[in-house]
Parts: sequence; C-alpha cells; structure tokens
Amino acid sequence: MPDAEDVRRVALSLPDTTEKVAWSMPTFRVAEKMFATLPEDEASMAVRCPKEERDELVLAEPDKFWIADHEASFAWVRVRLSALEDEHELRDILADSWRQAAPTRLLDAYPELGRPVAG
Repeated sequence: MPDAEDVRRVALSLPDTTEKVAWSMPTFRVAEKMFATLPEDEASMAVRCPKEERDELVLAEPDKFWIADHEASFAWVRVRLSALEDEHELRDILADSWRQAAPTRLLDAYPELGRPVAG
C-alpha cells in the first residue's frame, strides 16, 4: 500500500512539479498550480478531479474516495492511501490530477502523460 513518501516521490517525478508547504501541509504544484495535497494525517491525499467524475468515483468506491466538506464546491476529491491497490494506481491518480493543472506547453511536451479528459 502506498504511503505519504510514495505520494511525494511520485508527485515530484512528474514534469515541472514542486513541493510547497501551504496550510501547514505539503502541496504539489505544476507551473505553480496545485494538483495534490497531503493532509496532516498523511493517510490520504487530495487531488484535482472534475466534479462529475468525482461524484461517480465516490459512489462507485466510497472506501477509496470521499469529498471533504470544505472541498465540496471545488473540483477536488480525497483518496485514502490504504485503499489503493499499488503504486501504479497512485501514479495514475496523480498523473491525472497533474494533467488537470498542467499548462498546454507541458501537455504538449509530455504526450506520454496524456491529455485531461474534458469533464
């Protein structure tokens, strides 16, 4: 099961990603736009996710995904690290969130990371 250090390592392996502490927790940003956070307990992470997809994820896998009350009006979802199958799933989730925040120049420069799905 992935842990907080895996989140940090995988997030920082994505192009042009930096780590910055905000709200007393690590946040991960691409070109200064936040795409992931590691809340205080480090048992979960928050990632960008279009609201329509987010609601479907929460309904389909409530043990893995949930919406924090203070994030309900934003396109973010929480992910329980203990519910992830492996590091491959962690990487897929972080890469998808990265694509949501990355500027076109980076999406063009790293086609292997794909394009965000229009939501």
